[in-house]
Amino acid sequence: MDRIVFEVARALLPLLLFFGVFQALYLKLPRVYVANLGKGILLAFLGMVLFLQGVNVAFLPAGREIGEALAAFDQRWLLIPFGFLLGFLTTYAEPAVRVLCYQVEESSSGYIGESLILYTLSFGVAVAVSLGMARLVYAIPLLYFVIPGYFLAILLLLFSDGEFVGVAFDSGGVATGPMAVTFLLSLAVGVAAGIEGRNPVTDGFGLIALIALAPILSVLMLGILYRRRRGEET
Repeated sequence: MDRIVFEVARALLPLLLFFGVFQALYLKLPRVYVANLGKGILLAFLGMVLFLQGVNVAFLPAGREIGEALAAFDQRWLLIPFGFLLGFLTTYAEPAVRVLCYQVEESSSGYIGESLILYTLSFGVAVAVSLGMARLVYAIPLLYFVIPGYFLAILLLLFSDGEFVGVAFDSGGVATGPMAVTFLLSLAVGVAAGIEGRNPVTDGFGLIALIALAPILSVLMLGILYRRRRGEET
C-alpha cells in the first residue's frame, strides 16, 4: 500500500508543479477555481490509490486463477466465445473508453453518436480477445495476426471517412486501459500457464497488442459506412 501511494504521488506531482507554474505566471485563476481543482486532484489521488490496490488484491490474482481454471477444461474451444464475452464487457466498462466516446460525440456535435462508438469499440475488442484465446488454444504465432492486421488498417485508411481516422488510432490506446491490462492480460497469462506446452511469457503476452489493434480496424470500418452513407445522401 505504501508503495502504491508513493507511485501515485510521484505521477501526480509533475502535473501539480506544471499547473502551479502556469497559475503563478499566466493563468491567475480565482481562488475558488484553484480550490475546486485541488479537491479534484485529491479525489483523483485517492481513487488511483484505491484502484491500484484493488487491482493488486483482486483483478490480477482473479484473472490468473480464472485463466488457469478455464485452461483445465476438456473443451478448450470454449475459451474463444468466453474471451469474446469478457472482451466486450471489459471494454464496455472501461472508464477511458467512456471518456473518449463522450468527447467524440461532443466534438462532432452529435454526428458520431457516443453509444455507437462505445458498441463499436466493445465489439472490436471482443473479437480481438476471442482471437487471442484462439491463438493460445491452437498455438498460432502472434505475427499472423499483427502483420495482416496493421496492413489492413493502412488499407482501410484509404477508404474511411477522414473524421474517423484520428478517433480510430486514439481508440487503440484508450481500449488498452486499466481494465484490459489488469484483468484480460492476467487472464491470458493464466490460460497460457494452464495449457501444457505453452509458455506464459512467450504465449501469454501479446493479447494487449491485439486489443490495441482491434478498435483501429472497427472504427475505420465504421468510417467507411459513414462515408458511404454520406455519399448516398449527396
